[in-house]
Amino acid sequence: MTIDWEAQQLTRLLVISDIHGCLPHFNALLKKANYRPQADKLILLGDYVDRGPSSKGVIEKVLDLVEKGNVIALRGNHDQRLLDLIMTRKSELYDRFLKYGGLETLESYYPNVKKESIDHVLDILIDKYSHHIEFLKEMPLYHEEEHFIFVHAGINPKIKKLENQSPLDLVNIRKSFINSEHHFNKKVVFGHTRTYEIHQSNEIWFSENKIGIDGGCVFGQQLNCLEIVNSTISNQYKVNYNDVK
Repeated sequence: MTIDWEAQQLTRLLVISDIHGCLPHFNALLKKANYRPQADKLILLGDYVDRGPSSKGVIEKVLDLVEKGNVIALRGNHDQRLLDLIMTRKSELYDRFLKYGGLETLESYYPNVKKESIDHVLDILIDKYSHHIEFLKEMPLYHEEEHFIFVHAGINPKIKKLENQSPLDLVNIRKSFINSEHHFNKKVVFGHTRTYEIHQSNEIWFSENKIGIDGGCVFGQQLNCLEIVNSTISNQYKVNYNDVK
């Protein structure tokens, strides 16, 4: 049965995380969820870049979505690492950036880039794609709704005020958040840690006060979308990696 959301005047919120350069899958998921820019609220939990082939395309897509609709785009750890490398050029960041899929990001901006020309490509990004860099810089690290907290990685359960959370924890924390109870009277919706690592399934993971949605698309698994209607979990959508060309 197809629900006429506009006729029922329901507020629909869609949440997606960890796109990682998988632009065709992102587009397919938005279509599958029947995303309506003028009616829905879309929350993206970060990690737009690295590993997948279309990081540049994903950033451009997200920029367009933000301009045309009610979209909250949060920053993830991969987005933060790219920013750190561009802004600081610290030697210890290069190998880590490449280890976790950074070469694919650079190739999306400058095809056939070689390791020895990384600084040259970063200069090109600053020169020709400064609006991408500024967009990443301006991304918030979390977003609150009445019954939910949205964040890339999670929150430190030992810190009771959201505004006192460490930016490092918000984009990087894993087991100490997932395996512990937190003190917030809201459900925390997060990505970053693949759901398969939590419950041996690529489907969205639900616990009493946490919801993990990273289905591991860029690893050949799936891209998930959580649908919330009037503060209630309403539906789930997914796109399997191999179903999209």
